[in-house]
Amino acid sequence: MHEIKIAEELSVIVVDKAREAGLSVVERVNVSFGQLVQIVPDIFEFAFREAVRDTVAAEAALNIEIIPLEMRCLSCGADYNPVENYPSCRTCGALDITVVHGKELFIKSIEGE
Repeated sequence: MHEIKIAEELSVIVVDKAREAGLSVVERVNVSFGQLVQIVPDIFEFAFREAVRDTVAAEAALNIEIIPLEMRCLSCGADYNPVENYPSCRTCGALDITVVHGKELFIKSIEGE
């Protein structure tokens, strides 16, 4: 349940950035997670709610975006979304690949007044 640790760390950032921006209330937090981070949105939201309790972000709406896994073949250069459990290149079949998207973990934006 790494969602708890991530929620705690992101909540600190949200509260700090809200303070820096002079916000008295955070209305919305938009976060993005790559598919490989393997976040369970319901667990993350619960953990985030607990982490921001009694802060300016206590009532903030939470928007979670999951970024799909995208790979690049280092042999033929093709970008592709792998088929479940088959990471090989969908164009040439090579296994010499790298992750283009899917490992992201960031706060897209914090909205408030």
